This record gives sequence, C-alpha cells and structure tokens, in this order.
Amino acid sequence: MGKLTINIIKKLIKSGKIRWTNHVMIKLLQRNISQSDIEKAILDGEILEEYENDYPYPSCLIYGMNLKGEVLHVACGSNEEEVWIITAYYPNDAE
Repeated sequence: MGKLTINIIKKLIKSGKIRWTNHVMIKLLQRNISQSDIEKAILDGEILEEYENDYPYPSCLIYGMNLKGEVLHVACGSNEEEVWIITAYYPNDAE
C-alpha cells in the first residue's frame, strides 16, 4: 500500500466509501458533531499529522472546518478502499 494522502482520502469520501464505527458514532453524538461536519472537514481540510505505521492501516489527523466554519480535527485511516473514521473533536486553544 502506498502513502496515505489527502487526495486519496478525499476521493474515497466523495465516493461514499466511509466506515462509521459504533464507537465513533457515540463520540460524535457526545461532541455534537455530524457526519456532514466530518465530510466537509475532510473535503476542505489538510493533513496535520501522519501515522504511517498505525495498525491495521495508516492513519492521519486532518485539520478542517465544520459546516458552521468552526475548526474540527478528524482522525481517520484508510486501506485505500475505504476511509475509517476514528474520531473527531473540536480542538482547544492549546492544540
């Protein structure tokens, strides 16, 4: 598998190839973040950190904006066939 890039992730998001786990859906509800917020943040975002050796797939942290224009961080991984959303959160000022 090649290097995980923002273009690969965006292509998969646009194709609807997204894996939403039960864990992430609970976290999104707790944090008042919608699936649409995540998709927008990724499509307009950029990679802040890369985790090439993550298991089972390489992952990254994406900096983007939600539908209201608020900063949103999204952690996701990919096997180049689909994107796994790991978590998302609103960073605090220290981050």
